[in-house]
Amino acid sequence: MPTLADVAALAGVSPATASRVINGSARVSQRARTQVESAVERLRYVPNRAAPRGGSIAALICEDDTRVFSDGSFARLLGGVRRELGDRRELVVLVTGVTGRCTTVSRFLRSGQTDGVLLIGAHDGPCAALRQAGIPVVLGGRPLHAMSLPYVDADDRGGACAAVDYLAGSGRRAIGTIAGPPDRAAGVNRLAGYRAAMAVHGATSPGLITYGDFRQASGEHAMNRLLDRRPDIDAVLAASDEMAVGALRALRRTGRRVPDDVAVVGFDDAPIAGRVRPRLTTVRRPIEEMGARMARELLGRIAGAPDRNVVLDTTLIIRDSA
Repeated sequence: MPTLADVAALAGVSPATASRVINGSARVSQRARTQVESAVERLRYVPNRAAPRGGSIAALICEDDTRVFSDGSFARLLGGVRRELGDRRELVVLVTGVTGRCTTVSRFLRSGQTDGVLLIGAHDGPCAALRQAGIPVVLGGRPLHAMSLPYVDADDRGGACAAVDYLAGSGRRAIGTIAGPPDRAAGVNRLAGYRAAMAVHGATSPGLITYGDFRQASGEHAMNRLLDRRPDIDAVLAASDEMAVGALRALRRTGRRVPDDVAVVGFDDAPIAGRVRPRLTTVRRPIEEMGARMARELLGRIAGAPDRNVVLDTTLIIRDSA
């Protein structure tokens, strides 16, 4: 049977445009509408109506299973989505850990069971498949590689800049960082903010950059490496609160006092930031607001609104560690 992609190809338009014509959106030119309607008639295309419009929204999480179920930020994000949707749509949550399985799940999404998709942890495979099928999609977080899909993100670069500015302004000179994975947009953007702020303050960073995977153990190992390379280090920005907690453990074991000897700043403002001692100074990302904004943008896309990218502000929360 012909697919939406077949209709779009014959009409010479994008799948998204074909979808808008078929679903009755007014945001389509008369020429495109005529071409799509002609293609539908020639191919005898019948839209999948297995699920009524206005039924559900799918949140597809393409992340490692262990991280999804241990990191509370996913629950906070989905809570924001659920609050924004209210009674307008049901929320279906799909969790898959690897790209291959994510692609398999995308076949289900293309079957017409959902009105749109919130894609969290973007991968090229499902993005391409969903884009080709013409399903409205909004990404949770800025993608690492350029994609023609809208996203909602927090200003990670600006947050890292603000953290370094604060540390430098409080007299710290050897400011290191425990960066996130270089294959994750959040890790790349936070490291870029650190480097930009260090340059503004005329500071160099030889031996002051290490990497972790956002988890506590990697933060502890990375802090030990920083101490070996630069015993004079007096501040560190960790790209996650979990890694900052690991850094605190390493500093405690080596007899460094926080913040007297070494100031520590985390990222995310996760619940652990307020429970650990000393309490973490951290960059707050508006997680619940991001979820709500993702849902709002997706509902707009389903209604035919144009694509747009949204970047929400971050806030530096001052506590005891810096």
